[in-house]
Amino acid sequence: MWRRIIYHPEVNYALRQTLVLCLPVALGWLAGDLQKGLLFSLVPACCNIAGLDTPHKRFFKRLIVGGSLFALGSFLIQWLTQHAIPLPLILFALPLLLGVTGEISPLHGRLLPGTLIAAIFTLSLIGRMPIYVPPLLYIGGTLWYGLFNWFWFWLWKEQPMRESLSLIYRELANYCDAKYTLLTQLTDPEKALPPLLARQQKVVDMITTCYQQMHMLSASRDHSHKRLTRAFQVALDLQEHISVSLHQPEEVQKLVEQSHAEAVIRWNAQTISARLRVLADNILYHQLPDRFGMEKQLSALEKIARQHPDNPVGNFCLYHFNRIARVLRTQKPLYQRDLMADRQRRLPLLPALRSYLSWRSSALRTAGRFAVMLMLGSALALFFNIPKPYWILMTIMFVSQNGYSATRVRIQHRALGTFAGLVIAAATLRLAVPESLVLLIMLVITFISYRFTRQFYGWSMIGFTVTAVYSLQLLSLNGAQFLLPRLMDTLMGCLIAFGGMLWLWPQWQSGLLRQNAHDALETYQDALRLLLGAEQSPEKLAYQRVRVNQAHNALFNSLNQAMQEPAFNAQYLKDMRLWVTHSQFIVEHINAMTILAREHTMLTATLAERYLQSCEIALQRCQQRLEYDGASSQVNLLDELENINEGPVTVVEQHVRRILDHLSVMHTISSLAWSQRPQHGRWLSRRLRKN
Repeated sequence: MWRRIIYHPEVNYALRQTLVLCLPVALGWLAGDLQKGLLFSLVPACCNIAGLDTPHKRFFKRLIVGGSLFALGSFLIQWLTQHAIPLPLILFALPLLLGVTGEISPLHGRLLPGTLIAAIFTLSLIGRMPIYVPPLLYIGGTLWYGLFNWFWFWLWKEQPMRESLSLIYRELANYCDAKYTLLTQLTDPEKALPPLLARQQKVVDMITTCYQQMHMLSASRDHSHKRLTRAFQVALDLQEHISVSLHQPEEVQKLVEQSHAEAVIRWNAQTISARLRVLADNILYHQLPDRFGMEKQLSALEKIARQHPDNPVGNFCLYHFNRIARVLRTQKPLYQRDLMADRQRRLPLLPALRSYLSWRSSALRTAGRFAVMLMLGSALALFFNIPKPYWILMTIMFVSQNGYSATRVRIQHRALGTFAGLVIAAATLRLAVPESLVLLIMLVITFISYRFTRQFYGWSMIGFTVTAVYSLQLLSLNGAQFLLPRLMDTLMGCLIAFGGMLWLWPQWQSGLLRQNAHDALETYQDALRLLLGAEQSPEKLAYQRVRVNQAHNALFNSLNQAMQEPAFNAQYLKDMRLWVTHSQFIVEHINAMTILAREHTMLTATLAERYLQSCEIALQRCQQRLEYDGASSQVNLLDELENINEGPVTVVEQHVRRILDHLSVMHTISSLAWSQRPQHGRWLSRRLRKN
């Protein structure tokens, strides 16, 4: 029982965050200087935003860089304020100065908001202590945060990867369940495929996250991670076989009508998903798996396949379920991959600076957005005669996310959570409670809030607001006076952040759909060149298959976010949704062809070359149609391929022909979608440009 408590991801995270915050407070209280303990405990908030708690092979290097930037931001805002530089001008220049970190790498890019929060919090300390104290406070707080997290990750060395792997296995189980529960509903792709696409998207997202963790930890060279690395390779095999589809709904329906195949296939799928959930718990809670076998289920499926040899569905399911059962039984991957083939690329400072100074730099746009929003927030505070507008500015930083939809949801949760928290704090501040009991209640509230913050941000904000008000009460004994001003500050900060995300260089996903679709087609072309080329390296094929899934996932994410954006053409998004559905079919065919290529069941060189030429022509026609609405040939490539091979059509040929079918439909959809596109912004440009 204790394993399920202590190793639970949310409990483990909440315990770590609560201890790193509350231990300085406890030491300050015991030493008789509670205020310094409270101030010291606020530094970890900057470290959390900056991602300094991410396990990394360069953990201490990132810690030194982060602490130095926090101290620099704190010093600059004090020194410039003392020299009568207007606060709006300071807050406009600071993000632009530090925004180059986003060009070095995504993880370095998180140092920008962390440094800005450190500088903003320093506003509340100006005039209360010497200029050198806040920078030293940030250096000491970052050092404490880093040492504590280093000790925590040493104590729970494998836990971050175990959590990611457990989530992958659990989501694979959900995906397998959903896919074969909808077995007889696949005749209507409009209704059946969206939930499957969402499941597939989650799996690929988690695989990408785990892959990045392995790079950051150099897990392939660490013997302590050897078992987890093998479990990750097993997950890649499982995802490969679960995600493939036959895409012959009429054959599925025919087999279901002629036999009890639906119940047998679902029985196999449920056995697999139940085992995946058991393995997810075993990985997370450090337990050894028990023996596994599904001979009865497979024999029943084999019997149906023998009884209906003309129907491909039975043999198709038997083949893939056999491979899945073998992987689950042996807990070994079907073949070894080079997981570190894609080394993490980091730009050195000077090339990153050169790239940052381009108008097309996304890091520059992000820094510019922060600069304008913070300048506007501080100017608004000066207009309302608010001398230290740190709450408005911190609200802007906390609710600003990468996209419109995420920012809108975060604003709603933040505003409602803050309002509810202030109401609770206003009611409880009237009670005469001893200081020791207040600290104990704050400890419990902090733990509960961190327990739910990653899943229910709005509910956790209630607890964080209550603890913030009581922290102000303990620091200055006037927490009640902050209630109404803090609510107004929160609302102003939320409105500024929403306006900034809406009007300041927004990353409209509907505008990025074309580029993401173009990039996905490019990765499909690279995969087909490897699959139908002369040399088929298993390592290269495995890596390219992952790239194909990731490219389609980026496209699917763009579509999901675009569906929630305001003021765009709904018909265009509906057409692109159908385009993405056919793109998913191509991904699944490439997954199946990758499996066949490893087993050397491919085509002759001449035949493969003819098919590859046809696929490249079809892909290029789709890309051209996405780029502009000029004239395009209406050649039916399938008609030209009819006389290529006079013998029976092989399984690989079936996959290639279906890919060509989907590309033909996607070309038609692209023509319709172009006429429905929005008529503003980047859409006025006919040709695609890289950002």
